[in-house]
Amino acid sequence: MKVEIWSDVVCPWCAIGKRRFEAALARFAHRDEVEVAWRAFELDPTATSAPDGTVPGTDDRVTALAAKFGSPVEQVREMHRHLVETAAAEGLDFRFERVVPANTAAAHQVIHLAGERGVQAAVKERLLRAYFTEGEAVGDPEVLVRLGAEAGLDADEVRTVLAEDRYLPAVRADEAEGVELGARGVPFFVVDRRYGVSGAQPAEQLLAVLERAWAERAPLTLVGAANGSDEGAACGPDGCPV
Repeated sequence: MKVEIWSDVVCPWCAIGKRRFEAALARFAHRDEVEVAWRAFELDPTATSAPDGTVPGTDDRVTALAAKFGSPVEQVREMHRHLVETAAAEGLDFRFERVVPANTAAAHQVIHLAGERGVQAAVKERLLRAYFTEGEAVGDPEVLVRLGAEAGLDADEVRTVLAEDRYLPAVRADEAEGVELGARGVPFFVVDRRYGVSGAQPAEQLLAVLERAWAERAPLTLVGAANGSDEGAACGPDGCPV
């Protein structure tokens, strides 16, 4: 079974949703037969990375968010408090005062590379922790080179990939496909291209979707079985019929 997850590395609910999905997967009886693929989704493709990893003052960040969403400043502060508490309940340490604004197109390219090298889960986790807890500038190519290497990638290959924008078309394709499948926000989970789950749903609900998708997997129906003639004959472990 394949689970594809559209998310962004600067999305707090994506980090929370990742933890909840992992909790669901740990309880899923067939977890060893599940392939997980992380897909790209930029919350704001027009975002710019802070120069030199500059961290805006907490008040400046809150004021900017309030202006962006047309919300009262205190409402934004309360939203942050709620996210910190929710994240903590999932074992995450959110530190919004350290967050460095970033465009995430390059980060998604590193995640694509990681998928081809078999370390996608580790790289995804490293980038989320770097952004939300450590205050790393995940829009800075050299920071991404270091973080990718820490999670199992070759530093020189990461640097080359980013210099060439090698996976940028793949990132754009992910984003377009996610929208076609119904993603209007992230995280967005797609199970076997049969079920879609929007948002950081509780682990119990994600587990229920996994179990339902597994139960509904269609058994193979054989047609044109051999009827004693040469038509439909096949070779097997014990040899070939003569």
